[in-house]
Amino acid sequence: MQQTAVPIPDQVSGAAQAAAEVSRAPEPEEESPMAVANSFEAQAMRTEIIRVGRKLWERQYVDGNGGNISARLGSRYVLCTPTMLSKGDLEPSDICFLDLEGNLLAGERSRTSELLLHLEIYKANPKARAVVHCHPPYATAFAITGTAPPNGLISEYEIFIGPAAVAPYETPGTQAFAETVLPFVQDHNTILLQNHGVVCWSDTATHAEWLVEVLDTCCKTYLLAKQIGKPLNVIPDNKIQEILTLKRRLGLPDARLIDHAEV
Repeated sequence: MQQTAVPIPDQVSGAAQAAAEVSRAPEPEEESPMAVANSFEAQAMRTEIIRVGRKLWERQYVDGNGGNISARLGSRYVLCTPTMLSKGDLEPSDICFLDLEGNLLAGERSRTSELLLHLEIYKANPKARAVVHCHPPYATAFAITGTAPPNGLISEYEIFIGPAAVAPYETPGTQAFAETVLPFVQDHNTILLQNHGVVCWSDTATHAEWLVEVLDTCCKTYLLAKQIGKPLNVIPDNKIQEILTLKRRLGLPDARLIDHAEV
């Protein structure tokens, strides 16, 4: 069968038209809120939030209806846990879908009252894609004293967290409470909330929960080591510098990286 040749200018024109149509196709951010809320990515995040909630409850990092979890969905939306519900009992329909101003766009329950804390972290640090707030007992014990666990003792703590910040107390759920973390959120992924608990941010909810585990284990191990009654061995300064080099390469935040750069 003889084929009709398409002139080159017409081919170019057709390709340009196809490219224009692709460029006009709606980006995920241009989709309607309900389309985003029902997307595959949103459903996967709900599953992850539920899994993290159950881990927090099983590890006794939360009690009653305490604690909250959120995750960024694109640049304009957030998924978060609801108020007045145990993190061990979460179902997909319980997860709230909101904009960055905290307006509920989809979901059967009211959002957590402490969402303001999460939103301030997201607005202040674009690297934060998920936030976990909870009350792990050993870390919260330090928060009650207004101090963080000492550095230079446990390598995992140095690598994944480093110096933890301590934010001053404010009434939970208020804007003033949410803003207490702002001086620290750029250079710390883990912040103790005085007389309250902890908040951690990371690229996923799972990784933020890992930070909670690392923090609480460090606090517990330090308290146990003190009870032995022997001097604590400290990681040498040159080895800490090796850890900071590793953290810089991995893109992990650490306030000591700024101090090291200024020397």
